[in-house]
Amino acid sequence: MESMCLLKLNVRDTIAYWHWAAPGSEHVLVLLHGLASNHTRWSEFLANTRLKERWNILRVDLRGHGASQPRGRIDTDGWCDDLRAILDREGYRRAVVAGHCLGANIAIHFAHRAPERTAGLILVEPMLPAALAGTLRRATRLEPLLRALILLIRAANALGLKRRRFPRLDLEQLDRETRAKIAASGSSEALLKRYAAPLHDLQIMPSASFFQALLEVKRELPPLEAITAPTLALLSAGTTFSDVPRTQELLRALPDHKTIILDAHHWIPMEQPDRLRAAIEEWCAARFG
Repeated sequence: MESMCLLKLNVRDTIAYWHWAAPGSEHVLVLLHGLASNHTRWSEFLANTRLKERWNILRVDLRGHGASQPRGRIDTDGWCDDLRAILDREGYRRAVVAGHCLGANIAIHFAHRAPERTAGLILVEPMLPAALAGTLRRATRLEPLLRALILLIRAANALGLKRRRFPRLDLEQLDRETRAKIAASGSSEALLKRYAAPLHDLQIMPSASFFQALLEVKRELPPLEAITAPTLALLSAGTTFSDVPRTQELLRALPDHKTIILDAHHWIPMEQPDRLRAAIEEWCAARFG
């Protein structure tokens, strides 16, 4: 069974995560979502994967997303600290850390900061800063403007000017609806209207959190050759957010890695859920029995 858990950071703030417990198992899989997403990014995977028979699975709402809404500074260091605190609370010594998009970048940082806690990495469409392309690269070039905007928004928040509630985003339901629209129209227009829509993202999370998380996409990664954990990377062939050949070239620095290219635009969990699940299951079985 899966249960919702709250990790208390201070008197006001908590981090929410969902814990699937497989009694008697030492295997742990952590699932991290991407920018402007939440733990439901992995709901379909959890519902269908065979891993839950023998693996403990943690799905996290990253700080600033979903049900984890501390107001204030949001960055990769804090996300890594939160992940370590969750593992400590649950008594897990090591975990395979999987992440989609921004979540994949966080997984890399965590593996570098805490190699003794990282059994393996699964990087689904990692956003390697040196390989960013298209609108995402252009957006991160606005860093000085975005940092000024973040300071302005946080100042307004401190004065009490802030939204108190946000619509709940269920990505499992949204994915299914979008696949149906694509199948009916034969076009990816429905995909791009929703999944590449910053204005929609700003409606479902605090603006300061969104812009801080956006800037973390371009945060310099640790040296990949220093990552000792075995790594599985799943990349989209048709993405416009990053240069796929350049990403492959950079990933070759990982001492122990396997890369799979899938036919997708950028949202593999929505576009190729079955192939995503099969690739993760096969890799985990080969690596961890």
